[in-house]
Amino acid sequence: MCPPRSVGVVVNWVDGAILVGMLVGTAACMLLVQRYASVPSRVNCNDVAGFIFAAVGAFYAVLVAFVVIVVWENTSTARATTFEEADELAGVYWMSRQMPLPEGAQLEGLTLSYAHAVVNTEWQQMTGHHSDPAATALMYQVRDTALAFQPNDDRESTIYQNLVQHVDGLASKRRARLNLIADCVPPLLWAALIAGAVVTIAFTFLFGLSNTWAHLMMVLSLAGLIGLSLIAIKEMNYPFDGANSVKSTAFEVFLARLPPPR
Repeated sequence: MCPPRSVGVVVNWVDGAILVGMLVGTAACMLLVQRYASVPSRVNCNDVAGFIFAAVGAFYAVLVAFVVIVVWENTSTARATTFEEADELAGVYWMSRQMPLPEGAQLEGLTLSYAHAVVNTEWQQMTGHHSDPAATALMYQVRDTALAFQPNDDRESTIYQNLVQHVDGLASKRRARLNLIADCVPPLLWAALIAGAVVTIAFTFLFGLSNTWAHLMMVLSLAGLIGLSLIAIKEMNYPFDGANSVKSTAFEVFLARLPPPR
């Protein structure tokens, strides 16, 4: 189930407020520097400030690029894990369709209940970094029901072997998904990103340009680029929430393509 539309609107307003606040604060600081530090006194620092700014900018660019790659790969891993879990659940479901009654019908119902619990309840709870105890209990029931099946011939033995393989895969992929319900960027790294942004932008104040508005536009362009990068990291920091969040599409597709229950 996709998150309510209003959540996305709130997220966009928050991101917009962060970016606007960052630009306004940068402009205010820049104008204060222009007012209380004369341009001629700063012109003499251009060569030294330019050399140090190049080093600081390069270091900060590497840091931001590293974090962006990490959070992007974390989101991609979460999305792939979700589809793999749904595939394993589909495997359990189709094996249950081949099992004799009543065991097959019972396991079939459990797989459907698990999928509905994940889509309707657990996915919303994961936005708050929590899992659903009811979905976990259903996972245990699926495993216990599958392992309790006693095959009577070679055909049922083959079904049982495939069933156990899919159940193990389902449990493994569920654990992998739940291991991802935490922020990817730790607070210490966020502190480094924010401090680096402040230092990088502040260095641009040291340059002396006779045209104040041209200088201001250049500084604001850099601040806007850094702000957008930090917002992108924020939105991808947690794979199951934010503008780029992983949806429950895999489970919804599974539920939408099932035959009538037995």
